[in-house]
Amino acid sequence: MPVLFDRLMKLKEMFNSKFGSIPKFYVRAPGRVNIIGEHIDYCGYSVLPMAVEQDMLIAVEPVETQTLQLANTNPLYPDFSTNANNIQIDKTKPLWHNYFLCGFKGIQEHFGLSNLTGMNCLVDGNIPPSSGLSSSSALVCCAGLVTVTVLGMNLSKVELAEICAKSERYIGTEGGGMDQSISFLAEEGTAKLIEFSPLRATDVKLPSGAVFVIANSCVEMNKAATSHFNIRVMECRLAAKLLAKYKGLQWDKILRLEEVQAKLGVSLEEMLGIVEDALHPSPYSPEEVCRCLGISLQELRTQVLSPNTQNVLIFKLYQRAKHVYSEAARVLQFKKICEEAPDNTVQLLGDLMNQSHVSCRDMYECSCPELDQLVDICRKFGAQGSRLTGAGWGGCTVSIVPADKLSSFLANVHEAYYQRSDRNLTFEKQSLFATKPGGGALVFLEA
Repeated sequence: MPVLFDRLMKLKEMFNSKFGSIPKFYVRAPGRVNIIGEHIDYCGYSVLPMAVEQDMLIAVEPVETQTLQLANTNPLYPDFSTNANNIQIDKTKPLWHNYFLCGFKGIQEHFGLSNLTGMNCLVDGNIPPSSGLSSSSALVCCAGLVTVTVLGMNLSKVELAEICAKSERYIGTEGGGMDQSISFLAEEGTAKLIEFSPLRATDVKLPSGAVFVIANSCVEMNKAATSHFNIRVMECRLAAKLLAKYKGLQWDKILRLEEVQAKLGVSLEEMLGIVEDALHPSPYSPEEVCRCLGISLQELRTQVLSPNTQNVLIFKLYQRAKHVYSEAARVLQFKKICEEAPDNTVQLLGDLMNQSHVSCRDMYECSCPELDQLVDICRKFGAQGSRLTGAGWGGCTVSIVPADKLSSFLANVHEAYYQRSDRNLTFEKQSLFATKPGGGALVFLEA
C-alpha cells in the first residue's frame, strides 16, 4: 500500500496544478491476467483470471457545469473535454478517452439520466497498454465507478461489472465480460472462477509452491483497432448455429457455443465429438454457411453477421469450436486440481496451460511468432507451463514457475528474450514480473 499512497499523493499534486483544486475522491480498478480460459467468456463459458497489482487510478472532482474534463498523467494521451449530456463515442478510433466515455455512458444509460453534472478527472495508469492485461477494461470500470460515486447511486459489484461489460461494446469490442468482472470481483490472495448467466465468482486457491510470472512480448495489440477479435466472436456464433441446426435445435435463437451444450444436456467431451461429426476442418465460405442454415446471403449479412464482419470471406468454424469446448474443459480441470491439490499439482496445472497455448496457436490462431518464442523460452528456463494471455496477437504470456526457480527463471528469460534484441527496454520492470492475486476496484475519499 505505501506505493499506492505515494501515487495518490503525486496524483493529487498533479491534479491541483492541472485544475487548480483538490480532488474529492479517487477510484482504483485493477488490470488482470487470465490464467486459463482464453476466448471463451463470450461463448458463455467460465474463465479463471486474477487481478494484478497494476491498475488505473482516477482523481475526481465534481463541478457545477456540464463539462466533463479528462486529463492523463501520461503526455502521450491528450486532454479531452465534452458535454456530459452529449457523449459521442467514435468506434473508428480507439482513443484513450473513449474508454472512459464507455463507462460514463453505461451508467448514464442504466439510470436513464439526462441532466448530469460535469467533473474534472485526472487518470493515471501503470498497466502496460495493449499488453493483454486489460488496461482498456480497467479504465472503463474505473470510469463506471467514478460516475456512480459522483451520482451518489448504489450498485452491487456484480451490477457494475455487467453494466461495464455491456458499455465497452460502445467502442466496437464484442467482449464477453471477464475483464470487467474480475476488475470488480477480485479479492487479494485468490484467483477467481468467473461464471456467466448469472454472473458469479468463486475463489480458486492457487498452489503455494508456485509463482505466476507475466512476460510482455512487446508486440502491442489493440483489440478495438483490429478485426481479428470480432471475426473470432462471429466464427463462434456461426459454429454454434451450425451445430444447433445439425442437432435439430432452433438455431436462429442460439448465439453461443455454451447454449448448444446446455440445450443438448451433454458433456464438453461429447460436444467435441459432435463438432467432429457436424463440422469440417476446411474453411466455410459465406455461401456454404447460407446453404447449411437455409438462408440467403442477404439474411446472413443483415440478421447474423455484425457490421464489421460482413465482408469476411472465410470462416474456420471447426477449429474455433474445438478450441472453445476443449478450453472450457481445461478451466474446470484446472479448478479441480487446485481444489484437490495432489503432490504434482504444479506439473498438472502447467500441462493444462501448455495445452491451452497449443490450442490458441493452432486452433484459434490468436498467437504470433514473438509469443510462441517467449513461451518456448519460459518453458526452457523452468516454467512448468506457459501460454499467451489476453486476446493474443501480441501482449503477454503467463507462466507457472516453481517458487524455488523464480530468480534464475527471471534472469534467464530476461537475457534470452529482452537483452538479445532491441525490445523496448523502457518497459523493463513492466515487461517481466512475478504477480500474486490482487484486490478489486475501490473508492478512496479525500481525507
